Amino acid sequence: MLLGEPIALENSWVRLEPLSNDHIADLAAASVGLEHAWYTSVPSPDRVADDVAQRLAWVAEGSMNAWAVRHLETGRVVGTTTFCNIDQANRHVEIGHTWLGLEAQRTAVNTAAKLLLLAHAFEACDAIAVEFRTHWHNRQSRAAIARLGAKQDGVLRNHRLGPDGTLRDTVVFSILPGEWPAVRLGLESRLRRG
Repeated sequence: MLLGEPIALENSWVRLEPLSNDHIADLAAASVGLEHAWYTSVPSPDRVADDVAQRLAWVAEGSMNAWAVRHLETGRVVGTTTFCNIDQANRHVEIGHTWLGLEAQRTAVNTAAKLLLLAHAFEACDAIAVEFRTHWHNRQSRAAIARLGAKQDGVLRNHRLGPDGTLRDTVVFSILPGEWPAVRLGLESRLRRG
């Protein structure tokens, strides 16, 4: 299966649905009250439609596979996630552009979604590496990525310019196929513990 092929993924906690304009209202509601830190790219409620349009443009280009995250316990769409920077020829992908609304934070939602994405990448798409990237200053994201079992590969200094012109140092993590079985067990164990 191709990394960019649209597909719904589901387990007992979440359903990842191919992102569409039908998700805009739910995503706008989910983004209410989020802290929009200068080092994140979470859209404000009035910018969700633009964010979805940009993601769908990247999907059309083939560089992204985007999902809305539906929390099955509540039935509500609570955020988004993607396969981005898809390099199908090298079977390499990044999981990113993820954000979750307040009701989904500190729940099983993120762990369950990452389990689905990683299983899809390694088991269905035969990925040779799954990467995660985050801003150096986003300590919460860095800690969450490390808890998944990803290894830090390094820091790309002055990697990008932010919307306000500040320079971003990007921390790069990855998981390789040989590490996936242990990562999978760790994620499943976290979900069982609640």
